[in-house]
Parts: sequence; structure tokens; C-alpha cells
Amino acid sequence: MKFILFAAALALAPMAAAQSTSDAVEQKLKLAMQADIRSAAEKARDRNRKPLETLAFFGLRDNMKVVELIPGGGWYTKLLAPVLADKGELIVALGTSRVEERLLNQPGFEKVKVTAKDSELSRPEGSRLYELEVDGFNVKRADMVLTFRNYHNFNEAGRRAMNKVAYDALKKGGIYGVVDHTRRHMEPDSAENRRRIDPVLTIKEIQQAGFELVDFAELHYRADDELRYEVGRRSVSGNTDRFTLMFRKK
Repeated sequence: MKFILFAAALALAPMAAAQSTSDAVEQKLKLAMQADIRSAAEKARDRNRKPLETLAFFGLRDNMKVVELIPGGGWYTKLLAPVLADKGELIVALGTSRVEERLLNQPGFEKVKVTAKDSELSRPEGSRLYELEVDGFNVKRADMVLTFRNYHNFNEAGRRAMNKVAYDALKKGGIYGVVDHTRRHMEPDSAENRRRIDPVLTIKEIQQAGFELVDFAELHYRADDELRYEVGRRSVSGNTDRFTLMFRKK
């Protein structure tokens, strides 16, 4: 079973009180999900990505200071920003060029802050993984750091740099939420698993950064993903098994 190793890890980890969002936050998220700023393709992915349930699991509240690492085109940014606009704060960091160009100049997203603009994400010639050099990251005492389907893109040094950024940004007790595509435990690199990562390795590395594992969710568990094929293949695209992990800064 894919989650036996998670269960074993959790047995050794202190459990936190269950996370949840308020009814008001749930309503704000539902409104954001229906907003015109989201394309039909983005809305179509809600059924798979389950943003309402995922953010509830991490315990999002509308008065939080939240950092989204590597926001890509802003799929989650479009949901987080409206929820946090009045009482909270959203900061995007690392790999922010697309979201800056396409989203942050739109009405309703003026309050989203950008940091570490001089950081560099680069992929050496012949490598399938990115390196990460962080520069100018100055966020402190955040309540939550989130990253979605990004951890697998980096080499070990890059992943450790990302974890350090999350740790340094959070206040004590702050939450670090990570979602990514599942790879078989200890499986060697191959062309078929290049966009997957071992969840046990992920847990180990994030714990080494100073976090404790709090919980995991089966929201994105897919029994019919055999973990054999590249996530872009037609047979698994949009139906990949993903791990959803919640950590806490000690």
C-alpha cells in the first residue's frame, strides 16, 4: 500500500490538532473558484486538484500571512489572493515571472507581494532537474508556506534551498504544505518518473530542515495510478497519484 510508509512515519511524529477552515473562508474560496479571472481549463481542474479540500486540510484562514513558492502561472494564486485580500497577506516567491506578467497587474491582485526576484532557477545542460539560488528572500513570521507540484523539479541542493526558505519564512508553529506527484520508494531515476518524487525522501529532507511531520491527506490518492508512467502520458495525465504532506516548524 502506498501510504504504509506514511503511516509509519506519522507513528513517530507528534500529532497536531486537526486543521480546518472557517465557513467564511470556505465561502471566499468558492467565490474565488467561480471568478471570471479563471479560465474554463483552470476551473475544469478543480475536480482533480480539489483546492477547497486541500486548503482546508492545511488550515488556511483569511487572516494569515501566506507564502506561495514557485506559483507558476498562478493557478493557486488566483484562489489564495482573494481569500487573503482583506485580512491577510499573500507573498509569492521564486519563479514568479509568469504570475507577475499575467496576473498581478489585474484588478484584485494589487496586494499580492513578490519577493526574491533576483533568485535564479536554472537547469544545467544535460540535467533534468533545476538548481535554485535564492537571493533577496526577506519574509519572516509567516503563518503558512505552500508549494504545489514543484518539489520534484529540483536537484537535492535545490530542494534543500527551498526547504530552508520555507523554514526561515515561517514563525514557530507555522505550517509548510507540500503536494507533489508520487514516485515509488527508492526507485532510480528514469525517463518515466522524471516528474515524480519519492514521498519518503521528501519527508526525510523536510524533517532534516527542522520541520516535524504533522499529517498527510489522501485527497489526491489515485489507486489506478500504478506509478509506472510519466505524469504527462495520456493514461495518467490528470489522474496522477499525489502526496499531500503537512509539516510544522518546531
